[in-house]
Amino acid sequence: MDYETPIKHVRVLIADMGTPPLIDDQTLQTYLEMQGWEDGARWAVYRAAADALDAIATSEVLTAKKIRTQDLSTDGPAVSAELRKQATGLRQRADDEDPDFGGVFEIIDTGHSRLEAEEWRVF
Repeated sequence: MDYETPIKHVRVLIADMGTPPLIDDQTLQTYLEMQGWEDGARWAVYRAAADALDAIATSEVLTAKKIRTQDLSTDGPAVSAELRKQATGLRQRADDEDPDFGGVFEIIDTGHSRLEAEEWRVF
């Protein structure tokens, strides 16, 4: 498998290296484009992988309900929750590496020269 393409990087992050893969290349390419990969931003790969994990989690909830029989038990919602947790971790990783992302803290001068506890009187 060629690990030099961004699609393959996404596959490694979501552990989708089986044959056939869970998500096709076209869908992964779409996730990459939605996250700005055309700029070559590495964090776009993390965000695309998070989107892919969210899609897998949604599919898991829709198809694999919580089922318990005599000798078999499946818990689709629990699997989905874990996939979403991993997606959150990938988004955090992307946010940490993206220099243009993050909160902005700005102090805005209100133009008043009085102290907070000072009385306001009109003379």
